[in-house]
Amino acid sequence: MPSRVCPQDGTARVTCMAWSASSARFAVCTAERVVLLYDEQGERRDKFSTKPADAKYGRKSYVVKGMAFSPDSTKLAVGQTDNIVYVYRIGEEWGDKKVICNKFIQTSAVTCLLWPAENVIVFGLAEGKVRLANTKSNKSSTIYGTDSYVVSLTSKLRVLNWSPRRSAWEEGKPKEIAHLYTITALAWKRDGSRICAGTLCGGVEQFDCCLRRTIYKNKFEITYVGPSQVIVKNLSTGTRVVLKSQYGYEIDEVKILGKDRYLVAHTSDTLLLGDISSNKLSEVAWQGSGGNEKFFFENENVCMIFNAGELTLVEYGSNDILGSVRTEFMNPHLVSVRINERQQRGVDENKRLAYLIDIKTIATVDLVGGYNAGTISHDSKIDWLELNETGHKLLFRDKKMRLQLYDIESSTKTTILNYCSYVQWVPGSDVVVAQNRNSLCIWYNIDAPERVTMFPLKGDIVSLERNDGKTEVIVSEGVNTVSYTLDEGLIEFGTAVDDGDYHRATAFLETLEMSTETEAMWKTLSRLALEARQLHIAERCFAALGNMAKARFLHETNVIADQAAQEHGGDGTDHYLVRARLAMLEKNYKLAEMIFLEQNATEEAMDMYQELHMWDECIVVAKAKGHPMLEKLRRGYYQWLLDTQQEEKAGEVQEGQGDYLAAISLYLRAGLPAKAARLAMDRDELLTNADVIDRISTALIRGELYEQAGDLFEKLGNPRKALECYGKGSAFLKAVELARLAFPAEVVKLEEAWGDHLVQQKQLDAAINHYIEARCSMKAIEAALGARQWKKAIYILDLQDKQTAAKYYLKIAQHYAALQEYQVAEELYIKGGQTKDAIDMYTQAGLWEQAHKLALKCMSQEDVTVLYITQAQEMERQGKYKEAERLYITVNEPDLAITMYKKCKMYDEMVCLVAKYHKDLLGDTHLHLGKELEAEGRLQEAEYHYLEAKDWKSTVNMYRVNDMWEEAYRVAKAHGGANSHKHVAYLWAKSLGGEAAVKLLSKFGLLEMAIDHATDSGVFEFAFELARLSMKQKMPDIHLKHAMFLEDEGKFEEAEGEFIKAGKPKEAVLMFVHNQNWDAAQRVAEAHDPDSVADVLVGQAQFAFEQREFQKAEAFLLRAQRPELAIKYYKEAGMWSDALRICKEYMPSRLGELQEECGREAGKKGSSGTEGLLEQAREWEQAGEYARAVDCYLKVRDPSNSILVEKCLLKAAELAVKFLDQSQSMEVTRTVAPQLVAMKKYSTAAELYLNLDLIQEAIDAFIEGEEWSKAKHMAKEFDPRSEEYVDQRYKEYLKKQGKVDSLVGIDVMAALDIYAKQEQWEKCLEVAAKQSYKVLHKYVALYATQLICEGSWDKALRLYVHHGAPANPQNFNIYKRLFVEMVNAPGMNCAEAYSSWADLRDVLLSLCENLAKSSETNTPAHEEFERMLLISHYCATRSAAHGLKQLDTMAAQLSISLLRHTDLLPADKAFYEAGIAAKAVSWENMAFVFLNRFLDLSDAIEEGNLDSLDHSDFQRTDIPFEVPLPAHQHVPEEQREEVRDWVLTVSMDQRLEQALPQDERDTYEASLVAAGTGARCLPCVLTGYPVLRNKIELRPGLEVKKDAWYKFVMAVKTSHSPAGQDVIEFLRRWCGGLPSTTFSFQ
Repeated sequence: MPSRVCPQDGTARVTCMAWSASSARFAVCTAERVVLLYDEQGERRDKFSTKPADAKYGRKSYVVKGMAFSPDSTKLAVGQTDNIVYVYRIGEEWGDKKVICNKFIQTSAVTCLLWPAENVIVFGLAEGKVRLANTKSNKSSTIYGTDSYVVSLTSKLRVLNWSPRRSAWEEGKPKEIAHLYTITALAWKRDGSRICAGTLCGGVEQFDCCLRRTIYKNKFEITYVGPSQVIVKNLSTGTRVVLKSQYGYEIDEVKILGKDRYLVAHTSDTLLLGDISSNKLSEVAWQGSGGNEKFFFENENVCMIFNAGELTLVEYGSNDILGSVRTEFMNPHLVSVRINERQQRGVDENKRLAYLIDIKTIATVDLVGGYNAGTISHDSKIDWLELNETGHKLLFRDKKMRLQLYDIESSTKTTILNYCSYVQWVPGSDVVVAQNRNSLCIWYNIDAPERVTMFPLKGDIVSLERNDGKTEVIVSEGVNTVSYTLDEGLIEFGTAVDDGDYHRATAFLETLEMSTETEAMWKTLSRLALEARQLHIAERCFAALGNMAKARFLHETNVIADQAAQEHGGDGTDHYLVRARLAMLEKNYKLAEMIFLEQNATEEAMDMYQELHMWDECIVVAKAKGHPMLEKLRRGYYQWLLDTQQEEKAGEVQEGQGDYLAAISLYLRAGLPAKAARLAMDRDELLTNADVIDRISTALIRGELYEQAGDLFEKLGNPRKALECYGKGSAFLKAVELARLAFPAEVVKLEEAWGDHLVQQKQLDAAINHYIEARCSMKAIEAALGARQWKKAIYILDLQDKQTAAKYYLKIAQHYAALQEYQVAEELYIKGGQTKDAIDMYTQAGLWEQAHKLALKCMSQEDVTVLYITQAQEMERQGKYKEAERLYITVNEPDLAITMYKKCKMYDEMVCLVAKYHKDLLGDTHLHLGKELEAEGRLQEAEYHYLEAKDWKSTVNMYRVNDMWEEAYRVAKAHGGANSHKHVAYLWAKSLGGEAAVKLLSKFGLLEMAIDHATDSGVFEFAFELARLSMKQKMPDIHLKHAMFLEDEGKFEEAEGEFIKAGKPKEAVLMFVHNQNWDAAQRVAEAHDPDSVADVLVGQAQFAFEQREFQKAEAFLLRAQRPELAIKYYKEAGMWSDALRICKEYMPSRLGELQEECGREAGKKGSSGTEGLLEQAREWEQAGEYARAVDCYLKVRDPSNSILVEKCLLKAAELAVKFLDQSQSMEVTRTVAPQLVAMKKYSTAAELYLNLDLIQEAIDAFIEGEEWSKAKHMAKEFDPRSEEYVDQRYKEYLKKQGKVDSLVGIDVMAALDIYAKQEQWEKCLEVAAKQSYKVLHKYVALYATQLICEGSWDKALRLYVHHGAPANPQNFNIYKRLFVEMVNAPGMNCAEAYSSWADLRDVLLSLCENLAKSSETNTPAHEEFERMLLISHYCATRSAAHGLKQLDTMAAQLSISLLRHTDLLPADKAFYEAGIAAKAVSWENMAFVFLNRFLDLSDAIEEGNLDSLDHSDFQRTDIPFEVPLPAHQHVPEEQREEVRDWVLTVSMDQRLEQALPQDERDTYEASLVAAGTGARCLPCVLTGYPVLRNKIELRPGLEVKKDAWYKFVMAVKTSHSPAGQDVIEFLRRWCGGLPSTTFSFQ
């Protein structure tokens, strides 16, 4: 590279140099102690002088020994020998002021210096110390000590290269530089791409150290500075990224993907990724997978890599894999990753992943902890999912368009929207925006999903944009795009809450009016504030919510907290009173009690419980703590109970203290005699107290507590009284049990009463058995029916008589019919005598066959039909149309069903029936329905029916009439012809008019077409309007067409104006001329087109001549200065005298010509004219005017008297020779002689020529008369040089006459040419073969060329098979054309094509053998024909193998081997044949790769270029990338579609690997070149595969695999295949012999 600083003549050493960390700056310190600053291109941009430690010693008292840039490249440290280190701030821009910001004084000279990290400088001293300086504290310290330092000097650059394979440094060739002298400083550029050397003479030399440099996509420069380090530079911006393997692995290839933003590179064991924009680079361990990874860059923080069903995440800037999961779903919409996208309180790292385990199951993963955070199972297929930025909530949508919200922390799933067509999180917040049909839905607080804000929409949401403090939803509404602005304040609230800034959230909420959304936000904020112990905010929240109790309580708590904060510091929320009150606020009184007791605040705990009237808990605390006020508390509690009239609770207290009588009294006072009775029955001493028992029993009876009274009386031994009380209290169980013991006769009566009681209590099921016990059958049946105990009811009914049971059977049958147990119901209906009801049941259930079968059993066919139609009409009235339809169909009346649906306007059902029963009327039905629906305004339904009727024009017209142009355009485009939608767009624009029309037509790209259409259609106003607004250049054209339209309409005056506006006044003039309006034509011409005035006069003259007004016409033409037209018209009228007069007067120069013409006309008048000419000629001759006489003789023309004409001609020639000068006589002779020749007077003409010594002309005259002997004689006698001319003319004559056989003896080559021209190729080749080999092949080549042009390349090939293939360079194109035609021909990959391939192979072998013997040997042409020979041999061998089933694999190998020759073969055909062959032998991996490539090539042929081809599958193979683009598809469309379907199907098979198989060389098995070493193997002559071992050498350069050879020979031997035998025979000829075999083909 060029020198950055030119060396000086003397010593001026460069003392030190340094590159900045960013590689954008380079510093050089010169011998003058001046620091020069350069940019990375080597341009000097700045400089500054260094300073001595002490100015009194002068500027030359020190030397700069070391420099280093700070990591941010804004500072420069300078180490000097005057015992100091300066730090200069040089700024971020060139030209910034340079100031000293640090200085470190030392005890000895500074010798070297580094700046490894921020604020840390390391430098060495001459005294042997290594010290560290801190630029932040401005202090330095010693970190290492030694006794000496080493200085190294050299005068040449030695280059050492690291060899990764040998793991050693290898010395390369030294860099010798003349006059370099001593190198005083060296500095590597940080990225390793350049090194600068400072010299003794002050020069700085810069060297480029890259291994190689490439340009990628014309956008990036990729520089390999080492095997493991690559620099990627953006050519447009100049930004650079250094991609380096941290492990020293060699980087194979660098790709730039993801909209040219992301880097991907592979090494042998790692994968390198990088974000160019942020300069974040990663290197992760990665085992090679054949390049099958798929990279997705939708997330700016992480790269998603899919490979073999596994998703791997790599965070940019991290050298560890972030996470890896198994999933089959590679769509980025089905994977969501969030990496620290929004900071949360108390959370340093937040990295979450959501992905699909299967199509209905989502998994969420915490990538920091590496554990599964949750699994969500859903009932439908999921088609979209996304986490919020904090990763705590997940939105997903299923195929049913339902939007689900999943809270990961609480594991709750909520459906928040149906029919969701769009959804997105608002960036930087937890606000959700979605679309539901025609509504925009916004959740400002996603924690309350039921609170949603909705706005109506007319279109579809396109995107969501948030910037500059504004959030907009972009919506496409037809041709317009509109934006809806969201409430940024509501969005900010959520952000403030997430950021933990509750003050900001409160301030925001205070600006809003109370609404459902606001109330939900206040509640959310109150909860969060309490959790965060921000009690003042919580107080404000409860006040805003109107919860004054909590607000007051929190206010008091805040007073306590504020006081505690003043006394103890902090915010006071840790004070025990504050904590206890917060526990009370949450109703956690036990926690509050625990807090109080921890602080030994028993009184406060007791006060809390007393204040809450929780006396029991208060007493428990007092008892536990042994409080002295325990008894007082108890008394106070008892008195309080009495004061508050809580006698029950007071009684329990007395009972607990053992005062039973007092307790009973309190229970009775409290109106609780049952409790008193319980206590009395439990205490035997109380049962003997008659007064107490009497009071209790009286109270029980008064309170109607009969059961308890009965228990008391039974306990006292009074059964009658007890039975009476049990009966009154409906305690029948106890009553029956007591009656069975004491009064057995009353048991039946009690059972019936018990049943009646249970019926009243709606306990019908329980009543059944009691009625049975009481022998009340009817009541039992009623109870069973009421209790829906149908089987019990049937059992009881079966025991009754039929008349009694009939009405009950009907009810039970209806029940079983409702349960769809129709068989049971039918039996019950029949038992109840209601067969018709059974039929109705089957009908209503849609069981028409059972109903019909039952009906036929008891009804006639006509009655059944009437019944069904009547029933169907009833169903119709009830709106049960489906049931009615089935009834109609059952009795074969579909027309009634169709009429029903039509009447009800249920058109879909109607159409279904018509399609099924009247298919021929279906189209008319659709059309009729379309018209009806259109009339009703149901346009979309009408559209459906019109389109079903194949009448799209009616649909378009319907939408036009209703001014729904977008729909009309849509229908026309989808269903109309190629130009129908354009016509609709034109009519739409016409209806809009003005700017709107222009915008619409511009949108569709139809503006110019619309203008032309309007003009052609005569809608000129619209055309003018469009052109005026958008295409003013079209105005003249419109004016012109308008004028022509007006002219056709006969509106000539208006047309005149339009012609003038169009700039075509001449057209207006011609219009008036055409209509013979001469005045108007004259006026327009004079005013607008003076050049046309003459045309008007000419037109008038022509009209006058037609009217035979000759004088008037002559005047017009003379005014127009067109006398020639006057002459012309007079001539046409036969008025030669007037014509001559005008000519003489106005055009004298043409007078002679006119006179001659006049004479000719006279001659045309017949014999009378001829006699006049003869007479005149004689007169001239007698008068001595020989020239005029000659002219007259020459003018004689009389076809009927050739003798007279001949005499006149001879007379003219005679006079000319005798009396005219030499030149005139020569001219006359040259005029006369050809006429004599034409009259076949050849000898006479020749004599005339001979008289004037015109020998050649005389000879030609004889030749013209085919008098060859006379011509030869004259040439020999008068001009021997013309003999050859005569011979040549004779040959031409023979050629022309086709007398080729005569010509052969004279000129054989000419004869051959004639044979070729006449396509007598057999005769031509027969004669040519008798001449010479060269002559023969000249005409063979001509014949072959013609055959190829005619498409008969096979005949041309057989021609060379018969005659051989000479090594003539002139024939090379023919041989190549034969090869190209054959490899492009269809149907050549089969056994039947063997003979053709064998012919081509044999011809090319002959050619190559001839080339080897000629001067063309080893030329590029020779090598190309050798390749063609090899290809032809492969194709011939493949055809032979097709004929042998056991050689299918060999045929497939040959098809695959041909792929390395796709630069000569049509690539699409070659890959198709290889793929199909591989598929046929079940090599599905190769078949998939080759057929996939074939489809890519097919698409490229359609597109017309190969730029989009991906060559990754064929890296490290010998299959060429650069191949010619085939001009057309070689595989038919049907076969291409079959391949496309197969590839698509197979691609879903995860067992299939899209990779080519490899062999022991770790190389694609069919590649001749080893990928790792570059070693090249020879191809097998039978398979085309590389010969690695077990080979047979046929001749130098030709080898065959031993197993392939024996397999082929054995197959031929067993099958006696003629094609196979011929292949072996060819190999014998080609190789000069073959290995010995143990069999023959005989």
